[in-house]
Amino acid sequence: MGALTRTLPDSTDVFVVGGGPAGLAAAIAARQREFRVVVADGAHPPIDKACGEGFLPDGVAALQRLGIQIPADNAWLFSGIRFRSGELSADARFAEPSCGLAIRRTCLHCAMTKRAKQLGAELFWGAPATGICAEGVRVGDRFVRARWIVGADGANSRVRRWAGLDHSRPQLRYAFRRHFHVTPWTDHMEVYWGQRCQAYATGVNHNQVCIALASHNPKLRLEDGLNSLPALRARLQGAEVVSNERGALTGNRQFARVWQKNVALIGDASGTVDAITGEGIGLAFRQAISLADSLRSGDLDAYQRKHRRLALRPKWMARLMLSMDRRPKLQQHTLKIFERHPEIFQRLVEFHVGVLPPSQLVRQGLMLGWELLTT
Repeated sequence: MGALTRTLPDSTDVFVVGGGPAGLAAAIAARQREFRVVVADGAHPPIDKACGEGFLPDGVAALQRLGIQIPADNAWLFSGIRFRSGELSADARFAEPSCGLAIRRTCLHCAMTKRAKQLGAELFWGAPATGICAEGVRVGDRFVRARWIVGADGANSRVRRWAGLDHSRPQLRYAFRRHFHVTPWTDHMEVYWGQRCQAYATGVNHNQVCIALASHNPKLRLEDGLNSLPALRARLQGAEVVSNERGALTGNRQFARVWQKNVALIGDASGTVDAITGEGIGLAFRQAISLADSLRSGDLDAYQRKHRRLALRPKWMARLMLSMDRRPKLQQHTLKIFERHPEIFQRLVEFHVGVLPPSQLVRQGLMLGWELLTT
């Protein structure tokens, strides 16, 4: 780290602590507004993490606004969402020409690193931040003066703690992820509902599928979870495992504030939504664009307001979907209603990706509730 810290500048406009997708998105958005940007992370690229690896259409739009180019052979486009529970299935397609995109986390990180460098962000790897103050950031034995400090250092953010913003009551679950060498069998992101867990299946390129499993049981690993989801297990029969199993915490977590003085939080450092929404990375990208606008105006309170608005829709959808968690009878009833009235599921998905306003969620929720009561 000594050689790296000697090359750190004495000052910068924006110092981003954390070089994962959220931090790189913040750096890219800030460079698009002509700030000088430094990014520092203790890890070395490409940085991997357990996640579902999918972008819904609004996340794809944010990806495009940031100018991040994804090679076609490194990604998989999907056109909708499918829920499965036993023999029941419900489908909804995104409104054309919108689509979702899935990509291996490591490939995404490489593409984002390339874009950040292209724009002139200064990236320092193997250089963990060791403290912050009003004037800047300390990295090892060096101090970099910074007008703005962005905490993008994940769910266990030290920047959040250093800034005095670390107060929340998390509702956490446990997630595990692996990749399988198999041709994707659908152009949908699939959610498989079981009695103890949910599994998410998404193609990430033309010969690999990402499988993520989430539950309240920290001991329920992916292999055991698949045994309770026979339809998905059959799809993976004989497929080669091509990545190590990675685990992470997931769930809804909200903080009262996401900024303090000249420090702002982004991505998981600023709060999380459950993986069931498929919104984690896409949400961070939309936050990055909003944060850069607030840095340009000098008004971080505007970022606080936009951050809350951005999180509302995925939090509502997470609560709605998790109402079925560990309730197999409710899962069966709900999927039967979706099969009988596909327009309800279609409208819920359209709300989820931002096509319909919140009032539609209330309407569709009431329709779904009435159907459950009268079934």
